Amino acid sequence: MRRQAEVKDDNKIAIISEYGRQRLLNYADSFRDLADLFEGEDNGDDQNERQSDNRLDYLWQRKLQENQGLLAEHLKEMAHIMAEVAREAYTYHPMGARRFRQMSKLLKESGIQLKSFFELEHEDGHLEISLTMKTISEKYVRLGESEHISVADVADFISVAMNTRLRAAKNAPLYLTPEWNTYYFLEEPRFHLLTGAAKAVKETEKVSGDNYSFYEGDDGKMVVILSDGMGSGEKACRDSERVIELTERLLEAGFRKESAIQMINGALAASGQEENMSTLDICEINLYSGECEFIKVGAACTYIKRGRLVDRLSTQSFPLGVFGQLEPETLYRTLQNGDYVIMLSDGVLDALSQGIGEEVLPEIIGRMDYNNPNEIANQILAYCLKQSKGQVRDDMTVLVTGVWNQGDGDNVQ
Repeated sequence: MRRQAEVKDDNKIAIISEYGRQRLLNYADSFRDLADLFEGEDNGDDQNERQSDNRLDYLWQRKLQENQGLLAEHLKEMAHIMAEVAREAYTYHPMGARRFRQMSKLLKESGIQLKSFFELEHEDGHLEISLTMKTISEKYVRLGESEHISVADVADFISVAMNTRLRAAKNAPLYLTPEWNTYYFLEEPRFHLLTGAAKAVKETEKVSGDNYSFYEGDDGKMVVILSDGMGSGEKACRDSERVIELTERLLEAGFRKESAIQMINGALAASGQEENMSTLDICEINLYSGECEFIKVGAACTYIKRGRLVDRLSTQSFPLGVFGQLEPETLYRTLQNGDYVIMLSDGVLDALSQGIGEEVLPEIIGRMDYNNPNEIANQILAYCLKQSKGQVRDDMTVLVTGVWNQGDGDNVQ
Protein backbone atom coordinates (compact mmCIF):
# COMPACT_ATOMS: atom_id res chain seq x y z
CA MET A 1 0.00 0.00 0.00
CA ARG A 2 1.66 3.22 -1.13
CA ARG A 3 0.79 6.48 0.50
CA GLN A 4 1.24 10.02 -0.81
CA ALA A 5 2.11 12.30 2.07
CA GLU A 6 1.74 16.03 2.42
CA VAL A 7 3.63 17.72 5.27
CA LYS A 8 1.51 19.87 7.55
CA ASP A 9 2.61 21.78 10.67
CA ASP A 10 6.15 20.37 10.33
CA ASN A 11 5.33 16.94 11.81
CA LYS A 12 1.80 16.16 10.59
CA ILE A 13 1.17 14.32 7.32
CA ALA A 14 -2.01 13.33 5.54
CA ILE A 15 -2.27 9.92 3.90
CA ILE A 16 -3.42 11.49 0.61
CA SER A 17 -2.63 14.71 -1.23
CA GLU A 18 -4.58 17.91 -0.63
CA TYR A 19 -6.21 17.58 -4.05
CA GLY A 20 -7.38 14.04 -3.29
CA ARG A 21 -8.54 15.11 0.16
CA GLN A 22 -10.75 17.86 -1.24
CA ARG A 23 -12.24 15.51 -3.82
CA LEU A 24 -13.17 12.99 -1.15
CA LEU A 25 -14.75 15.71 1.01
CA ASN A 26 -16.75 16.93 -2.00
CA TYR A 27 -17.97 13.39 -2.65
CA ALA A 28 -18.95 13.09 1.01
CA ASP A 29 -20.98 16.31 0.79
CA SER A 30 -22.74 15.00 -2.32
CA PHE A 31 -23.70 11.78 -0.54
CA ARG A 32 -25.06 13.78 2.40
CA ASP A 33 -27.12 15.98 0.09
CA LEU A 34 -28.50 12.89 -1.63
CA ALA A 35 -29.37 11.38 1.76
CA ASP A 36 -31.22 14.56 2.74
CA LEU A 37 -33.15 14.37 -0.53
CA PHE A 38 -34.33 10.84 0.21
CA GLU A 39 -35.22 11.72 3.80
CA GLY A 40 -37.20 14.78 2.76
CA GLU A 41 -39.12 13.08 -0.02
CA ASP A 42 -42.84 12.60 0.74
CA ASN A 43 -44.73 9.82 -0.97
CA GLY A 44 -48.21 10.91 0.02
CA ASP A 45 -49.60 12.60 3.14
CA ASP A 46 -51.13 10.70 6.04
CA GLN A 47 -54.64 11.90 5.27
CA ASN A 48 -54.57 10.48 1.76
CA GLU A 49 -53.21 7.23 3.14
CA ARG A 50 -56.04 6.96 5.66
CA GLN A 51 -58.65 7.63 3.01
CA SER A 52 -57.18 5.15 0.59
CA ASP A 53 -59.41 2.17 -0.15
CA ASN A 54 -56.50 0.17 -1.43
CA ARG A 55 -54.66 -1.29 1.54
CA LEU A 56 -52.00 -2.83 -0.70
CA ASP A 57 -51.17 0.60 -2.10
CA TYR A 58 -50.90 1.99 1.43
CA LEU A 59 -48.55 -0.81 2.48
CA TRP A 60 -46.48 -0.32 -0.67
CA GLN A 61 -46.11 3.40 0.09
CA ARG A 62 -45.03 2.67 3.67
CA LYS A 63 -42.51 0.09 2.49
CA LEU A 64 -41.10 2.56 -0.04
CA GLN A 65 -40.65 5.16 2.69
CA GLU A 66 -38.85 2.66 4.91
CA ASN A 67 -36.51 1.66 2.07
CA GLN A 68 -35.77 5.31 1.31
CA GLY A 69 -34.92 5.86 4.96
CA LEU A 70 -32.53 2.92 4.92
CA LEU A 71 -30.90 4.16 1.72
CA ALA A 72 -30.46 7.60 3.28
CA GLU A 73 -28.70 6.03 6.29
CA HIS A 74 -26.38 4.05 3.99
CA LEU A 75 -25.49 7.18 2.02
CA LYS A 76 -24.69 9.02 5.25
CA GLU A 77 -22.38 6.21 6.31
CA MET A 78 -20.55 6.34 2.96
CA ALA A 79 -20.12 10.08 3.45
CA HIS A 80 -18.74 9.51 6.93
CA ILE A 81 -16.18 6.96 5.71
CA MET A 82 -14.98 9.28 2.93
CA ALA A 83 -14.62 12.19 5.35
CA GLU A 84 -12.70 10.03 7.84
CA VAL A 85 -10.25 8.86 5.15
CA ALA A 86 -9.80 12.43 3.90
CA ARG A 87 -8.96 13.71 7.38
CA GLU A 88 -6.81 10.77 8.49
CA ALA A 89 -3.33 11.89 9.40
CA TYR A 90 -0.26 10.66 11.22
CA THR A 91 2.38 12.32 13.35
CA TYR A 92 5.59 12.17 11.36
CA HIS A 93 8.95 11.68 13.07
CA PRO A 94 11.76 12.59 10.66
CA MET A 95 14.77 10.30 10.68
CA GLY A 96 18.10 12.00 11.18
CA ALA A 97 21.00 11.21 8.83
CA ARG A 98 22.93 9.44 11.61
CA ARG A 99 20.02 7.17 12.50
CA PHE A 100 19.37 6.38 8.86
CA ARG A 101 23.02 5.38 8.36
CA GLN A 102 22.85 3.10 11.41
CA MET A 103 19.72 1.36 10.14
CA SER A 104 21.14 1.13 6.62
CA LYS A 105 24.36 -0.46 7.93
CA LEU A 106 22.46 -2.97 10.07
CA LEU A 107 20.29 -4.12 7.18
CA LYS A 108 23.20 -4.22 4.73
CA GLU A 109 24.95 -6.73 6.97
CA SER A 110 21.93 -8.98 6.42
CA GLY A 111 21.92 -8.55 2.65
CA ILE A 112 19.33 -5.73 2.49
CA GLN A 113 19.69 -2.34 0.82
CA LEU A 114 17.66 0.48 2.38
CA LYS A 115 16.29 3.37 0.33
CA SER A 116 13.92 5.22 2.71
CA PHE A 117 12.84 4.96 6.31
CA PHE A 118 9.81 6.66 7.88
CA GLU A 119 8.30 6.47 11.35
CA LEU A 120 4.62 7.35 11.71
CA GLU A 121 2.57 7.65 14.88
CA HIS A 122 -1.15 6.83 14.71
CA GLU A 123 -3.74 8.90 16.52
CA ASP A 124 -3.99 6.28 19.27
CA GLY A 125 -0.23 6.48 19.82
CA HIS A 126 1.06 3.23 18.31
CA LEU A 127 3.86 3.32 15.75
CA GLU A 128 4.04 2.29 12.11
CA ILE A 129 7.38 1.95 10.33
CA SER A 130 7.72 2.26 6.56
CA LEU A 131 10.84 0.85 4.87
CA THR A 132 11.58 0.94 1.15
CA MET A 133 14.21 -1.73 0.53
CA LYS A 134 15.37 -4.64 -1.59
CA THR A 135 17.70 -7.58 -1.27
CA ILE A 136 21.26 -7.15 -2.49
CA SER A 137 21.21 -9.17 -5.70
CA GLU A 138 24.37 -11.21 -5.11
CA LYS A 139 23.07 -12.33 -1.72
CA TYR A 140 19.54 -13.02 -2.87
CA VAL A 141 18.53 -16.66 -3.14
CA ARG A 142 15.09 -17.43 -4.49
CA LEU A 143 12.31 -19.02 -2.47
CA GLY A 144 12.67 -22.81 -2.19
CA GLU A 145 16.37 -22.76 -1.39
CA SER A 146 17.93 -22.62 2.03
CA GLU A 147 18.68 -18.88 2.27
CA HIS A 148 16.11 -16.17 1.78
CA ILE A 149 15.13 -13.07 3.74
CA SER A 150 11.64 -13.01 5.16
CA VAL A 151 9.75 -9.89 6.16
CA ALA A 152 9.43 -11.44 9.64
CA ASP A 153 13.23 -11.54 9.85
CA VAL A 154 13.39 -7.86 8.95
CA ALA A 155 10.86 -7.13 11.70
CA ASP A 156 13.25 -8.77 14.18
CA PHE A 157 16.23 -6.77 12.85
CA ILE A 158 14.58 -3.37 13.16
CA SER A 159 12.95 -4.28 16.49
CA VAL A 160 16.42 -4.66 18.00
CA ALA A 161 17.67 -1.46 16.36
CA MET A 162 14.69 0.62 17.54
CA ASN A 163 14.24 -1.08 20.92
CA THR A 164 10.56 -1.58 20.04
CA ARG A 165 8.84 -4.85 19.25
CA LEU A 166 7.56 -4.69 15.68
CA ARG A 167 5.71 -7.07 13.37
CA ALA A 168 4.91 -7.07 9.67
CA ALA A 169 1.61 -5.46 8.69
CA LYS A 170 -1.30 -7.68 7.76
CA ASN A 171 -1.18 -8.95 4.14
CA ALA A 172 2.49 -8.04 3.84
CA PRO A 173 4.59 -10.15 1.42
CA LEU A 174 6.40 -13.08 2.98
CA TYR A 175 9.83 -12.39 1.46
CA LEU A 176 11.94 -9.53 0.18
CA THR A 177 12.77 -9.37 -3.53
CA PRO A 178 15.61 -7.82 -5.58
CA GLU A 179 13.20 -5.03 -6.67
CA TRP A 180 12.45 -1.92 -4.62
CA ASN A 181 9.28 -2.34 -2.53
CA THR A 182 7.81 -0.57 0.47
CA TYR A 183 7.09 -2.72 3.52
CA TYR A 184 5.11 -1.70 6.59
CA PHE A 185 5.70 -2.76 10.18
CA LEU A 186 3.47 -2.12 13.18
CA GLU A 187 4.33 -1.81 16.83
CA GLU A 188 3.45 -5.02 18.67
CA PRO A 189 0.30 -4.50 20.74
CA ARG A 190 0.45 -4.50 24.51
CA PHE A 191 -1.90 -7.49 24.72
CA HIS A 192 -2.22 -10.74 22.85
CA LEU A 193 -5.13 -13.15 22.84
CA LEU A 194 -5.77 -16.87 22.94
CA THR A 195 -9.18 -18.14 21.88
CA GLY A 196 -11.19 -21.27 22.45
CA ALA A 197 -14.57 -22.64 21.39
CA ALA A 198 -16.91 -25.50 22.23
CA LYS A 199 -20.08 -26.48 20.36
CA ALA A 200 -22.95 -28.93 20.57
CA VAL A 201 -25.40 -29.50 17.74
CA LYS A 202 -29.10 -29.95 18.40
CA GLU A 203 -29.68 -33.67 18.70
CA THR A 204 -32.14 -33.81 15.78
CA GLU A 205 -29.84 -31.94 13.38
CA LYS A 206 -26.57 -32.60 11.57
CA VAL A 207 -25.21 -29.01 11.53
CA SER A 208 -25.31 -26.18 14.04
CA GLY A 209 -27.36 -23.05 13.42
CA ASP A 210 -24.69 -21.06 15.33
CA ASN A 211 -21.68 -19.53 13.56
CA TYR A 212 -18.78 -17.46 14.83
CA SER A 213 -15.62 -15.70 13.71
CA PHE A 214 -12.35 -14.43 15.22
CA TYR A 215 -10.35 -11.96 13.14
CA GLU A 216 -7.69 -9.32 13.75
CA GLY A 217 -7.56 -6.13 11.73
CA ASP A 218 -4.51 -4.08 10.76
CA ASP A 219 -5.50 -1.46 13.34
CA GLY A 220 -4.59 -3.69 16.26
CA LYS A 221 -8.14 -4.72 17.14
CA MET A 222 -9.47 -8.23 17.52
CA VAL A 223 -13.14 -8.77 16.67
CA VAL A 224 -15.16 -11.74 17.87
CA ILE A 225 -18.56 -12.27 16.20
CA LEU A 226 -21.23 -14.80 17.19
CA SER A 227 -24.58 -15.29 15.44
CA ASP A 228 -27.42 -17.66 16.27
CA GLY A 229 -29.75 -18.35 13.34
CA MET A 230 -33.45 -18.73 14.05
CA GLY A 231 -34.37 -22.37 14.58
CA SER A 232 -31.78 -25.02 13.81
CA GLY A 233 -30.32 -27.06 11.01
CA GLU A 234 -29.03 -26.03 7.59
CA LYS A 235 -31.36 -23.04 7.13
CA ALA A 236 -30.35 -21.52 10.48
CA CYS A 237 -26.69 -22.25 9.66
CA ARG A 238 -26.91 -20.45 6.31
CA ASP A 239 -28.64 -17.44 7.91
CA SER A 240 -26.11 -17.00 10.72
CA GLU A 241 -23.19 -17.67 8.36
CA ARG A 242 -24.47 -14.92 6.07
CA VAL A 243 -24.74 -12.50 9.01
CA ILE A 244 -21.16 -13.29 10.07
CA GLU A 245 -19.81 -12.83 6.54
CA LEU A 246 -21.62 -9.54 5.94
CA THR A 247 -20.53 -8.17 9.32
CA GLU A 248 -16.89 -9.00 8.64
CA ARG A 249 -16.92 -7.50 5.16
CA LEU A 250 -18.60 -4.26 6.24
CA LEU A 251 -16.31 -3.75 9.24
CA GLU A 252 -13.20 -4.46 7.16
CA ALA A 253 -14.46 -1.96 4.56
CA GLY A 254 -14.49 0.76 7.23
CA PHE A 255 -18.15 0.92 8.23
CA ARG A 256 -18.90 1.72 11.84
CA LYS A 257 -20.33 -1.20 13.75
CA GLU A 258 -23.69 0.45 14.36
CA SER A 259 -24.10 1.30 10.68
CA ALA A 260 -23.04 -2.18 9.58
CA ILE A 261 -25.69 -3.67 11.87
CA GLN A 262 -28.36 -1.35 10.48
CA MET A 263 -27.46 -2.28 6.91
CA ILE A 264 -27.62 -6.01 7.63
CA ASN A 265 -30.86 -5.60 9.57
CA GLY A 266 -32.38 -3.58 6.73
CA ALA A 267 -31.50 -6.29 4.22
CA LEU A 268 -33.10 -8.99 6.39
CA ALA A 269 -36.19 -6.92 7.22
CA ALA A 270 -36.71 -6.02 3.55
CA SER A 271 -36.98 -9.70 2.68
CA GLY A 272 -40.23 -9.86 4.68
CA GLN A 273 -39.47 -13.37 5.94
CA GLU A 274 -39.62 -13.82 9.69
CA GLU A 275 -37.53 -16.98 9.53
CA ASN A 276 -34.53 -14.87 8.47
CA MET A 277 -34.10 -13.54 12.01
CA SER A 278 -30.67 -14.05 13.61
CA THR A 279 -28.92 -12.75 16.69
CA LEU A 280 -25.64 -10.86 16.46
CA ASP A 281 -23.04 -10.54 19.21
CA ILE A 282 -19.92 -8.44 18.56
CA CYS A 283 -16.92 -8.02 20.86
CA GLU A 284 -14.08 -5.73 19.73
CA ILE A 285 -10.87 -5.65 21.78
CA ASN A 286 -8.21 -2.96 21.33
CA LEU A 287 -4.94 -4.85 21.75
CA TYR A 288 -2.98 -1.66 22.48
CA SER A 289 -5.19 -0.28 25.26
CA GLY A 290 -7.31 -3.21 26.45
CA GLU A 291 -10.51 -1.26 25.81
CA CYS A 292 -13.38 -3.55 24.83
CA GLU A 293 -16.66 -2.73 23.09
CA PHE A 294 -19.67 -5.05 23.09
CA ILE A 295 -22.68 -4.70 20.79
CA LYS A 296 -25.59 -7.08 21.22
CA VAL A 297 -28.58 -7.59 18.93
CA GLY A 298 -30.88 -10.14 20.51
CA ALA A 299 -27.83 -11.99 21.87
CA ALA A 300 -27.35 -13.90 25.13
CA CYS A 301 -25.32 -12.63 28.08
CA THR A 302 -21.55 -12.19 27.94
CA TYR A 303 -19.32 -12.78 30.97
CA ILE A 304 -15.92 -11.31 31.84
CA LYS A 305 -13.91 -13.47 34.25
CA ARG A 306 -11.22 -11.74 36.32
CA GLY A 307 -9.90 -14.26 38.80
CA ARG A 308 -12.94 -15.34 40.80
CA LEU A 309 -14.89 -12.19 39.98
CA VAL A 310 -17.33 -12.38 37.06
CA ASP A 311 -19.00 -9.41 35.36
CA ARG A 312 -22.29 -10.23 33.60
CA LEU A 313 -23.15 -8.12 30.53
CA SER A 314 -26.67 -8.24 29.13
CA THR A 315 -28.97 -6.06 27.05
CA GLN A 316 -32.60 -6.11 25.98
CA SER A 317 -32.90 -6.02 22.19
CA PHE A 318 -34.61 -7.87 19.36
CA PRO A 319 -32.79 -10.05 16.81
CA LEU A 320 -31.92 -8.88 13.33
CA GLY A 321 -34.76 -8.77 10.81
CA VAL A 322 -37.63 -8.09 13.23
CA PHE A 323 -37.96 -4.34 12.67
CA GLY A 324 -36.74 -2.01 9.95
CA GLN A 325 -34.76 0.10 12.45
CA LEU A 326 -32.76 -1.17 15.41
CA GLU A 327 -31.32 0.48 18.47
CA PRO A 328 -28.51 -1.91 19.45
CA GLU A 329 -27.05 -1.36 22.89
CA THR A 330 -23.32 -0.85 23.32
CA LEU A 331 -21.38 -1.69 26.46
CA TYR A 332 -17.77 -0.78 27.29
CA ARG A 333 -15.20 -2.38 29.56
CA THR A 334 -11.42 -2.18 29.99
CA LEU A 335 -9.72 -5.56 30.11
CA GLN A 336 -6.68 -6.46 32.16
CA ASN A 337 -3.97 -9.08 32.03
CA GLY A 338 -5.49 -12.51 32.70
CA ASP A 339 -9.11 -11.61 31.90
CA TYR A 340 -11.39 -13.94 29.93
CA VAL A 341 -14.32 -12.87 27.76
CA ILE A 342 -16.98 -15.58 27.51
CA MET A 343 -19.69 -15.35 24.83
CA LEU A 344 -22.62 -17.76 24.61
CA SER A 345 -25.47 -18.63 22.29
CA ASP A 346 -29.03 -18.90 23.60
CA GLY A 347 -28.91 -22.70 23.67
CA VAL A 348 -26.37 -22.65 26.51
CA LEU A 349 -28.64 -20.66 28.82
CA ASP A 350 -31.66 -22.72 27.76
CA ALA A 351 -29.83 -25.87 28.87
CA LEU A 352 -29.06 -24.31 32.25
CA SER A 353 -32.71 -23.38 32.72
CA GLN A 354 -33.57 -27.10 32.64
CA GLY A 355 -31.42 -27.65 35.72
CA ILE A 356 -30.17 -25.35 38.44
CA GLY A 357 -30.76 -22.18 36.39
CA GLU A 358 -28.58 -19.64 34.59
CA GLU A 359 -28.29 -17.42 37.70
CA VAL A 360 -25.55 -19.69 39.05
CA LEU A 361 -23.39 -19.54 35.91
CA PRO A 362 -21.28 -16.56 37.11
CA GLU A 363 -20.45 -18.50 40.28
CA ILE A 364 -19.53 -21.61 38.27
CA ILE A 365 -17.31 -19.55 35.94
CA GLY A 366 -15.67 -17.78 38.86
CA ARG A 367 -14.66 -21.08 40.49
CA MET A 368 -12.92 -22.39 37.36
CA ASP A 369 -9.13 -22.53 37.71
CA TYR A 370 -8.33 -23.39 34.08
CA ASN A 371 -6.06 -21.07 32.10
CA ASN A 372 -6.55 -22.44 28.60
CA PRO A 373 -9.57 -20.86 26.83
CA ASN A 374 -10.42 -24.18 25.15
CA GLU A 375 -10.62 -25.92 28.52
CA ILE A 376 -12.83 -23.18 29.94
CA ALA A 377 -15.18 -23.39 26.94
CA ASN A 378 -15.37 -27.20 27.17
CA GLN A 379 -16.00 -27.15 30.92
CA ILE A 380 -18.83 -24.61 30.60
CA LEU A 381 -20.44 -26.67 27.85
CA ALA A 382 -20.03 -29.90 29.84
CA TYR A 383 -21.65 -28.31 32.89
CA CYS A 384 -24.62 -27.10 30.85
CA LEU A 385 -25.06 -30.53 29.24
CA LYS A 386 -25.06 -32.08 32.70
CA GLN A 387 -27.84 -29.71 33.76
CA SER A 388 -29.95 -30.76 30.76
CA LYS A 389 -29.21 -34.47 31.45
CA GLY A 390 -27.28 -34.76 28.19
CA GLN A 391 -30.14 -33.56 26.02
CA VAL A 392 -29.24 -30.95 23.40
CA ARG A 393 -32.55 -29.25 22.64
CA ASP A 394 -30.93 -26.30 20.89
CA ASP A 395 -27.56 -25.52 19.30
CA MET A 396 -24.99 -24.53 21.93
CA THR A 397 -21.82 -22.48 21.40
CA VAL A 398 -19.31 -21.18 23.95
CA LEU A 399 -16.52 -18.78 22.87
CA VAL A 400 -13.71 -17.85 25.26
CA THR A 401 -11.06 -15.17 24.63
CA GLY A 402 -8.14 -14.89 27.06
CA VAL A 403 -6.23 -11.60 27.34
CA TRP A 404 -2.56 -11.41 28.36
CA ASN A 405 0.25 -8.90 28.36
CA GLN A 406 2.87 -9.78 25.76
CA GLY A 407 4.95 -12.66 27.11
CA ASP A 408 2.61 -13.57 29.98
CA GLY A 409 0.49 -15.98 27.94
CA ASP A 410 3.34 -18.18 26.79
CA ASN A 411 2.84 -20.64 29.66
CA VAL A 412 -0.86 -21.19 29.04
CA GLN A 413 -1.45 -24.89 28.43
